[in-house]
Amino acid sequence: MKSGRRSCRPCGLTHMKRIHMNYRFDLFDMIYCISSTCDLISNEIADHHNQVAFLAVNIARELDFTVEQQRNIFIAGLLHDIGAFSTKERRELLLSEADDIHDHALIGASLLENFEPLKNVAEIIRYHHLPWGNGAGRLAGGRSVSPESHVIHLADRVAVQIDPKREIIGQADIIRENIRSLSGRLFVPEFVDAFLELSKREYLWFSVINKPLMSRLPDLMNFTAIGLSLDETVSISEIFANIIDFRSPFTARHSIGVAAVAEKLAELSGFTEKECKMMLIAGYLHDLGKLAIDNDILEKNGALSEEEYNIIKTHTFHTYRTLQVIKGFEVINNWASLHHEKLNGAGYPFHLKAGDIPPGSRIMAVADTFTALLEDRPYRRGIGLKNAVATIGEMVDSGLLCPAVFKTLMANLEELDAVRMAAQERAGNRYELIHAVLAEPLAAALSAPARGIQN
Repeated sequence: MKSGRRSCRPCGLTHMKRIHMNYRFDLFDMIYCISSTCDLISNEIADHHNQVAFLAVNIARELDFTVEQQRNIFIAGLLHDIGAFSTKERRELLLSEADDIHDHALIGASLLENFEPLKNVAEIIRYHHLPWGNGAGRLAGGRSVSPESHVIHLADRVAVQIDPKREIIGQADIIRENIRSLSGRLFVPEFVDAFLELSKREYLWFSVINKPLMSRLPDLMNFTAIGLSLDETVSISEIFANIIDFRSPFTARHSIGVAAVAEKLAELSGFTEKECKMMLIAGYLHDLGKLAIDNDILEKNGALSEEEYNIIKTHTFHTYRTLQVIKGFEVINNWASLHHEKLNGAGYPFHLKAGDIPPGSRIMAVADTFTALLEDRPYRRGIGLKNAVATIGEMVDSGLLCPAVFKTLMANLEELDAVRMAAQERAGNRYELIHAVLAEPLAAALSAPARGIQN
């Protein structure tokens, strides 16, 4: 399967071109992509990550924090709630700071801490709900807590008090008084003073509720771009796959399995080494848009209603639109987002036909179907290898999936299934390790000072 260039008329997508490819990507683009997708879950949560990042950076600038501290605060603000996997948990975070408020912070930090460019950000996220406790919040479980964590905490609790249905300036005095009353107990007094001074300027409030402005946040912050190599992009994309999949035990291994199968199919189909890494990234991110789908639908134990199925279908569109944020990701976006298109035009969301579906997208479609059929879901058990390939064969005969990719699958079936199982075993182990942090001593140490302090 060679990858020549051709126009993809319905949505302006293009096939692979093997010359002049950009194999470096911007870390801010990647982070903003996952952050903005997480905030699509509901109107209640919309723009929360953006608002916290914006408020936190402005407070940090008021306090004359270094540019490096400001940059880390900005990234931490955009990612601070990524460890809250369920829609219910995200909504509850807007209401109060319960004893288990630190669980999502510990999980979020564990997801990021082994990726070197985000190691410091992980530490900020780990403690971002720790109360100041009149100075006791300098430490947690014997570890030092950075000022950046306390800035994120303050910004987060300001953001959750904003009612998007009401005129914003009329809310400012109440929010200020609430924050002032918790100075010392919940928040660092110096940071509260900085916020109170900053909050006198109407632009802050107008900005934080302005959706067009929030959508341009990375550009407005004026931080120097941080370039990622192709290998670093693979690593951060795998982290994002964990965020996507760990929302449910039924999908905890899905994207990792799809990515591994797609990468191997690409290799067997003659893709170059760099193209195979791009395919791996696309596999990790192919279900990115499912972050915008409520868990009640994703985990429904039974057939979906027509309305629920229509909501599920939005995930490919959300994947496509959010990956557009990443400069140089056009080909990867193409491969990731078109995995539910069908050769006969019956797929979604663009209803492309065979001539407009590139080889990488055809590979992703087969890898996704193959992996999904072998997995247990709330409404069925995995159907087994023999039945899976029979089903895919029927889909090929019906003009849905690519015959050439299916031929490659069948010719290398045992190897591909072994690749899938190895990758999914690794993902399963990662899922267990991530949740194991909640049983560690630090989890208990963090929750202890929070008891009796409510916002």
